[in-house]
Amino acid sequence: MLGHTFNIMAFPAGPKCNLNCEYCYYLDKIKLYPNTNNFMMSYQILKMYIKQYVEAYSGSDINFIWQGGEPTLRGLKFFKKAVELEKKYVPKHLSIHNNFQTNGILIDQQWANFFLREDFLVGLSIDGPDYIHDQYRRDKQGNPTHKRVMKSLKVLKTYNIKYNVLCVVNNLNVKKPTQIYNFFKKKKIRYLQFIPLVETDQKGKISKRTVQPENYKKFLIELFNEWILNDYGNIYIQFFEECVKAWLGIKTNLCTVSEYCANNFALEHNGDLYSCDHYVYLKNKLGNIQDKKIVDLIHSSKQFKFAELKISELPEVCRECKYFFVCHGGCPKNRLKEYKSSGKKINYLCEAYKGFFNYAFPYFESMANGIRLCKKPTEIQSELIKIYKDYEDKCDSNCCFFN
Repeated sequence: MLGHTFNIMAFPAGPKCNLNCEYCYYLDKIKLYPNTNNFMMSYQILKMYIKQYVEAYSGSDINFIWQGGEPTLRGLKFFKKAVELEKKYVPKHLSIHNNFQTNGILIDQQWANFFLREDFLVGLSIDGPDYIHDQYRRDKQGNPTHKRVMKSLKVLKTYNIKYNVLCVVNNLNVKKPTQIYNFFKKKKIRYLQFIPLVETDQKGKISKRTVQPENYKKFLIELFNEWILNDYGNIYIQFFEECVKAWLGIKTNLCTVSEYCANNFALEHNGDLYSCDHYVYLKNKLGNIQDKKIVDLIHSSKQFKFAELKISELPEVCRECKYFFVCHGGCPKNRLKEYKSSGKKINYLCEAYKGFFNYAFPYFESMANGIRLCKKPTEIQSELIKIYKDYEDKCDSNCCFFN
């Protein structure tokens, strides 16, 4: 259930964005505010948010997560004020962390100086090389964006700003895992998030952009092999690292594989607080921080009911699965396949995950054991390579994992 530590993803420019990415699920949130033209968060709401967030928080550090839409649209002055308020209201014993997710289009030297000075972690969205990225990530005029994003990446590197890359795995790049991975490696990107795209159209049918489970299984296995053979300990791939935590029996940070959905909220431009950024719907609105404090909203009965749904709506087959401890049924938004006649749904990517975990099981076991024994990453990697070679000797080209 809801823990002492939680995150709020703040949308300082609401759902407004300077791009028109085909798969973006957030642009439509404009419809929630039909009488609104200005989606820029006010300084009054900003102050209330930071003050209330700090009052509700309990932990050794506090994360401020800035999302969109596109947060840079709110302007640099706004974020300078945000940092000023953070330093004012956050107690001295807490460490402050700012995470800023951006498409990179507006990042320049001024932004870079600010990020460096205030120690921001910047998440940059890149779906791979230009021929992949520009298929779905274009601006409002339909122009490609890859060249501008790579320019922003160069700025971040030049100023030694902490950054990671978020790659949406869609129907195109899912078929090219090694090419995509090598593209990022050549750019010397060491922190990667791969997020599988699962979406439905207006009729509730799976979209053409969505990854197919079989393709995603192959993507994960091929990417995983590249990682363990060449880059374990040097490149951080979020999903694999979170799986290792599950094998170690420690709490994961990735909400999609967490036991409950209750610790990641979304704050809209006007102070509306929602249960999750993937559930920004009227029925999931907890209230407004101008009317009720954050601490009361996050501990409301409505939010506890939302948290319980991740487990209570799962069919028994999921609870009995040997890999339940890793995925916990995955993100509820991806539960699109009804299991037999139970009336309950399983994750659209269930077979992909099971296939991957079946393949990766001995590797994760070895990693977890190595970490428990305080072995060096190089020692652990040597054992992973040995497992891989032993497997290759027993497996021919007709291996079921790759067909």
